Amino acid sequence: MKREHLAHFSIAGFTYYDGVICFNDLKIGTLLNLVLEENNPFDARAVAIYYNSYKLGFIPRTENRIFYKLLKVGFSGFEARIQYLDCSEHAEGQIGVVVHLIQMADEK
Repeated sequence: MKREHLAHFSIAGFTYYDGVICFNDLKIGTLLNLVLEENNPFDARAVAIYYNSYKLGFIPRTENRIFYKLLKVGFSGFEARIQYLDCSEHAEGQIGVVVHLIQMADEK
């Protein structure tokens, strides 16, 4: 498997979603899911971040353009993980995410 760093950022909108419900279950390295949210009324390129069924927030607008385009064409080779947790930070800076592009060994 090949990995290539794509981006890192804090989760946007964390205050408004399910993060408080599952915060104690989250750990550095926890795998997250990226989900295109095309009908979002606030951002046409919105990409939501989930931990299991809990919506944590979004990729920030300043970072979401490439994610939107890749997800729009069906690309799914992302590995998004929690990079840092800090409950003493303002809610919008409590969780940092790092995303790598992943290529499996049999893909060329």
